[in-house]
Amino acid sequence: MPRFSVIVPAYQVQAYLHECLESVLSQSYPDLELIAVDDCSPDACGAVIDEFAARDPRVRVVHLPENTGLGQARNAGIERATGDYLVFLDGDDTLTPDALLALADRLKETGDPDVLVYDYARTYWSGEAVRNRVAAELTERGPAPFRLTDRPGLLNLLMVAWNKAYRREFVLRAGLAFPPGYYEDTPWTYPALMTAESIATLDRVCVHYRQRRAGCILRTTSDRHFDVFDQYDRVFAFLDGRPDLERWRPVLFRRMVDHLVTVYTRRDRLPRGSRAAFLRRARAQYRRHRTPGAPVPARARVHHALVRFGLHRTYRALRRAAALYRGTARLTGRLPGALRHAALRGHYRLQRMLPLRADHALFTARAGRGGDPAALESAVREFAPHVRTAWVAGPEHHHTLAPGTRRLVPGTAAHWSALARSAYLVTDTETEPGLVKRRGQTLVRVQRGTPVGHVGLDLQERPAVARGTDFRRLLREVDQWDYVVSADRHSTLTWERVHPGSYTTLEYGRPRADRFHTATGADVAALRESLGVPKGAVAILYAPARRDYVRTQPRLLDLERVARRLGPRFVVLSRAHHPHDGPAEAASDRVLDVSGHPDVAALCLASDVLVTDFSPLMCDYAVLNRPVVLHADDWEAYEAARGLYVDPRCLPPGAVAGSEDELIDIFASGHWCGARSARLRAAFRDRFCPHDDGRAAERVVRRVLLGETELPPVVPLDERLPAPPAAAAIDLPSLAPPPPRRSAGLLTVTDGG
Repeated sequence: MPRFSVIVPAYQVQAYLHECLESVLSQSYPDLELIAVDDCSPDACGAVIDEFAARDPRVRVVHLPENTGLGQARNAGIERATGDYLVFLDGDDTLTPDALLALADRLKETGDPDVLVYDYARTYWSGEAVRNRVAAELTERGPAPFRLTDRPGLLNLLMVAWNKAYRREFVLRAGLAFPPGYYEDTPWTYPALMTAESIATLDRVCVHYRQRRAGCILRTTSDRHFDVFDQYDRVFAFLDGRPDLERWRPVLFRRMVDHLVTVYTRRDRLPRGSRAAFLRRARAQYRRHRTPGAPVPARARVHHALVRFGLHRTYRALRRAAALYRGTARLTGRLPGALRHAALRGHYRLQRMLPLRADHALFTARAGRGGDPAALESAVREFAPHVRTAWVAGPEHHHTLAPGTRRLVPGTAAHWSALARSAYLVTDTETEPGLVKRRGQTLVRVQRGTPVGHVGLDLQERPAVARGTDFRRLLREVDQWDYVVSADRHSTLTWERVHPGSYTTLEYGRPRADRFHTATGADVAALRESLGVPKGAVAILYAPARRDYVRTQPRLLDLERVARRLGPRFVVLSRAHHPHDGPAEAASDRVLDVSGHPDVAALCLASDVLVTDFSPLMCDYAVLNRPVVLHADDWEAYEAARGLYVDPRCLPPGAVAGSEDELIDIFASGHWCGARSARLRAAFRDRFCPHDDGRAAERVVRRVLLGETELPPVVPLDERLPAPPAAAAIDLPSLAPPPPRRSAGLLTVTDGG
């Protein structure tokens, strides 16, 4: 008897069925049977299913003699299922990697509940994946399992069958079955949740719900959308036979009205001329099932009135008025924008006629975040206090700026005035389009990270990564640079080749890493507390490189599984690149999602070890002299698409794992902070951190703003004292530099100490 019976009905989904079935059979949890039901599909679905059955004995095929619809096809799968749990998956959707493993673990943790509810993400043709907006209902709240009365908010989730796993014995005992017609999930999911003796949740994306541009039922214009009335009649008939469930009638009534409004207002569902009839029937349905005591949110009262009184003509008049308003707003909205743009350009031209302000410096950073520009701005205020600084950032980032710094909103007249008259411009991002660098202005460009993968002009041969990069504009920007701040010799040689120009390279180190030398143990403890890292825990910062060659960022590690296997001593700080890069990791007390944290340096200070792959962050993190572990199972794909200047496997900063299990073993065995890891880190720091002694920003300020040529000497590697890790979390002696080596009777000290 398998643990899971995965039931996949298929009808006219031949383009997606292969990916769907492959996502099931490639699961890391193999204890399953796949029941694929060919609902007499006129395309090649039946042949695709037979092909999979021929190569994998876990596939059971059902060919229905005639088309019966999605609900009846699922019933056919239920009749043949033998697994402990039923999992439904539509033929154009997919399971996420390791989904069944996560389900099995959660079922075991919660004592095999009747129903397990998990999360999903909508995936679009563009590759974008958007997680369920009400995923907060799945977070842990009290003991599990529970009953619906303990967590009624679960009814706010999408009422579909495929975001839940059902214990087969419970389904048979409750007599659950799918009815015919559209919206067949409605009379299944509501009774299942209301009658389940035990329910559990899993805050993890397990299904990718494909949003097809055409062909799906909910985007098919048909009179069959009238089936929604019969489906809710079945739900209320079920309640009529179960007096113990009467408490749910007001909630279901409100959900029904919301659903009817959705069907009525969507333009792609009801045929032309049928809306009035639909609303008349909705009004009758409203009166038949109306239940006092159903609270209606203020924003939904208009829609409820629409259904209650059948206000079809009123709705049409409101729609026309809204369309007229939007059209008028678009026409009138363009004119002010054009006038504002022209006014700002004229203002900028006038400001360029005025003298430069030799004591003004303007700072800009990508997405308003700090990094190198913030470190340089701090150094300017310390070593060149006569220079007034201003920062360009959106209002949402103003609270992160140091007090006393002038704040400018991008695109305002004050911003363009500062661009025109500031003697110093410091940035780590593209210059403002339309910027004209004046005689006497100095532009300092700080690069974002050590070039590990190909950048600049080398991307001309990497179209998957370049994606329409305007290389002519890039070179025009390079011509405006006066100074480029570089961290090491490798970076200097690379930047000067891929960004050819007449600028001067300042190989002084990473200004953003200066903070790693000024922070104290108390600062580290405060940062860990603010992030929720338990005292005594080993904090693993997981920060993989962005895969520029794919639209949706792949899920490279099952962090919840890693945290479980490592035990309560370890906590993972997960840093993704952007919310829309893919479904976020399920945040828990063991995996903390820090993707939105604005300060990467703070995350480095708060952690005890970095896990990464090709990210330049490994070079920054090496300044802290804390362990770094590399993990990637797509080395060849990344190198082929992006290209590598430095293969981290040849000169690694620490232990290297080729799989998830190897990574777990590295931490479980202690190799991550052992003597070999320290030796590798020392050689890595010798190459990539020669100038990072905490005074990089000072050297840049003294050279550029003060004109000094005698700069502070670089502190040797073995004399540097970066911020200590959390003393209780890590074996400090293992982080010490390796002892001096003796060779041929002479004392030889390595460059890394």
